[in-house]
Amino acid sequence: MTVPSSLLIVLEVLRPCFTAPSFTTMAVLVTGVLSGNSPRTVTGMWQAAGLAGKAHWSRAHRFFSRAVWDLDQVGLALARAVVARFVPRGAAVTLAVDDTLFHRYGKKVHGAKYQHDGSAKGRDGIGRGNCFVIIGIVVTVPFLARQVCLPVLFRLHIPKTSISKTEQARTMVDLFAQALPDRVVHIVGDALYRGPAWRGLPARVTFTTRLAANAVLYGPQPPRTGKRGHPAWKGERLGTAAEMAVCATWTRARVTRYGVTKDVDLAVIACLWWGSLHRTPIRVVLVRDLDETRPCTLALASTDLTTSAEHLVARYASRWSIEQSIKDGKNLLGAGDAQNRLPAAVERTTPLGLANLTILVLWYDHAGHPAADLNSRRQEAPWYRHKRHVSIEDMITAFRRTRITSNTAAQGTSALLGENTPTSEATAA
Repeated sequence: MTVPSSLLIVLEVLRPCFTAPSFTTMAVLVTGVLSGNSPRTVTGMWQAAGLAGKAHWSRAHRFFSRAVWDLDQVGLALARAVVARFVPRGAAVTLAVDDTLFHRYGKKVHGAKYQHDGSAKGRDGIGRGNCFVIIGIVVTVPFLARQVCLPVLFRLHIPKTSISKTEQARTMVDLFAQALPDRVVHIVGDALYRGPAWRGLPARVTFTTRLAANAVLYGPQPPRTGKRGHPAWKGERLGTAAEMAVCATWTRARVTRYGVTKDVDLAVIACLWWGSLHRTPIRVVLVRDLDETRPCTLALASTDLTTSAEHLVARYASRWSIEQSIKDGKNLLGAGDAQNRLPAAVERTTPLGLANLTILVLWYDHAGHPAADLNSRRQEAPWYRHKRHVSIEDMITAFRRTRITSNTAAQGTSALLGENTPTSEATAA
């Protein structure tokens, strides 16, 4: 079995993040993830890569638990590649933030705790496992013809031990902004990610989130009166979103959300969200669907003071793409299947599994053939009459076909690893 040369070309951006042996191990593990059908445990990746009996499996475990490489460097290298390929020069970059729980039950699993689980059944919504905060880049991929979120940065969240999820997200956003100093960055997150962590953002970084239903807003800071005493930091009380909607000035606009374009009523109010963002000026965008009887359907708060209300609503709606990416990472690429216990292995294995989605999209953009894959799919499943674009499943199938049929693969497995026997391989690792 071989690692396709087209994949090695894509992975070349990650070479500075690893030593030569670790880069080799990473390449074969990614190949195993993208071409395997069985659960993507560490040994499952090793076996799917065709290395069972050719190299000792402990090399794969040591790659995650002991090898010297930094997950942030890997994520930032992928981020640069994604921005360079899918974001036009000079255009702003949109980041989505979210978190998800990967179920783990062992007593000795690092960071496994009972905590919120959005997919849990029952009224409690609690599950046990490892929770990761994820930052992804929202881009429009031509061959998918839709917005997708490509995960790049990750943090393991341990309740009562780690800093808050919002603070972890802010830390990753700062890293991203430093890595791409010439780009405007827009962050979108759901209501869970509101909080003081977003105060003091750089001028080229904005944050947009859903406004809490009980959030009380105030007018902008009034001008100085010239009288004695401390000047006022906030204006008069404006009330909650529902209270402001009663007397707001509404404007009819056309908005695209979740692939649907429709007319809605919008109201924009400049104010301060004192309890969360303190003195940071924001704009609140109130959205009212025409078929709704409620005063306000959706309320957004954004530190972006220049973008139109229609674009802010569409930007927030793009946040949903990270939910789909997490689902695809779990269901199609086996992220979270690995059963690691050691701290370094837990913090690396699942994030790298999610990052494989980003690697897969970059690979298909480089080596994929959408027209041929669509034609093949239509012949195999003619009942899909409205299929016009490839899917993540189609890209995985294309990679497997490339790996099996390619006659110009980069190197044979034994040559790639530089060893022929399990014993000598274990020693070299």
